[in-house]
Amino acid sequence: MGGALKEKVREDSRIWALTAKALGKWLLVAAIAGLFCGLLGSAFHICVDLATRLRGREPRLLLALPLAGLLITGIYKLTRTEGLSTNSILEEVQSGRGLSLGLIPAIFLSTVLTHLCGGSAGREGAALQLGGTVGFETGRLLRLDDRDLRTATMTGMSAFFAALFGTPLTAAVFAMSVISVGLLYHAALLPCLTASLVAYGVSRLLGVEPTRFAVAAPDLAGGMLLRVAVLAALCAFVSVLFCGGIHAMEALLKKTLKNPWLRAALGGAVLVGLSLLCGTTDYNGAGMDVIAAAIEQGRAAPWAFLLKILFTALTLGAGFKGGEVVPSFFVGATFACAVGPLLGIPAGFAGAIGLAAVFCGAVNCPLSSIFLSIELFGSGGLLYFALACTVSYVLSGYGGLYSSQRILYDKLKALYINAHANAYHEGEEEAREESKS
Repeated sequence: MGGALKEKVREDSRIWALTAKALGKWLLVAAIAGLFCGLLGSAFHICVDLATRLRGREPRLLLALPLAGLLITGIYKLTRTEGLSTNSILEEVQSGRGLSLGLIPAIFLSTVLTHLCGGSAGREGAALQLGGTVGFETGRLLRLDDRDLRTATMTGMSAFFAALFGTPLTAAVFAMSVISVGLLYHAALLPCLTASLVAYGVSRLLGVEPTRFAVAAPDLAGGMLLRVAVLAALCAFVSVLFCGGIHAMEALLKKTLKNPWLRAALGGAVLVGLSLLCGTTDYNGAGMDVIAAAIEQGRAAPWAFLLKILFTALTLGAGFKGGEVVPSFFVGATFACAVGPLLGIPAGFAGAIGLAAVFCGAVNCPLSSIFLSIELFGSGGLLYFALACTVSYVLSGYGGLYSSQRILYDKLKALYINAHANAYHEGEEEAREESKS
């Protein structure tokens, strides 16, 4: 009896020792990644904001967009990072492909140039790429094994996202869930959340204000829930249009303009022409002012979402850099702000619903989208946002912004399909046969 007790004590001690070692390892990774991503993310945020303000003071910078495209192409060739994108970060987590350190200066400088000269793009593409690379290099520095390197990559992704947007909970859950739809990497929760909080704290100390919107949610009522569900269904369609437009434009430009230098220059020239034709800079840059106007003032042009899709698709398809998430915010907020009142929903609140719903449909991350709505708008309309994100997730299909994202489980049943986003059920038939046997 005494021997058995001693053996159990030894085994328990061994387990606690391993747990303490793992805890220490991940806290160290989170602290390093969070600190570096907080510093780099704050610098990036400040540079993008300065570029945006400078373009506002000097509208003629828009005319330099073709030249910026050529510079971006040159930067990627010089750093040997051609073809690397957010999809590369997702692939590192999925299969351990590794990342190039040259991606850090390439995406940093290229995104700032895109915003300086008026390309239509966001910031989170750079956030995921910069953060993922920092996390990966942190893991290599600490000599982590292949599996832990993947978790370290997610840790950096979440930290940089939190530093940029001031949404640490969303950042942690998004980094864990965007890789594979239907699977949440719970082992990454501690390092991702810790790194997000560290990076968020650093960014606040350096004066980076978190993204927040003032919006009033109506009282909970059955009729309003029904209206929100209808709006969310429409937003799911818009998210499909948004993702499809970006992918189709990229494919078209690469097919018709195979030379990347020519593609960047001509794409920039077309964007300049479109901007002059529209007579406004609303569709250049990230468009945060337009998003704020839609949500906080209930004001948006009915056609704004379509023009933003066009501008963003041209920008990214031509080879400019940035991200698709903030443009998805713009598209969702302006579309829903215009359509919401037709359904009896206050315009500003509808804009907030649209932002969360289109984002959810584009990235296939319902939990992240719900947390995002809380951190951006407060918890007053939580059930409305949860319903909207759920409806949009289910109805947006099996596409998405990131083609390397894997959809492991069907959205309508507990069926393992293991298909890439935008590949549409490529593994469903095999899964059905396996489930029968």
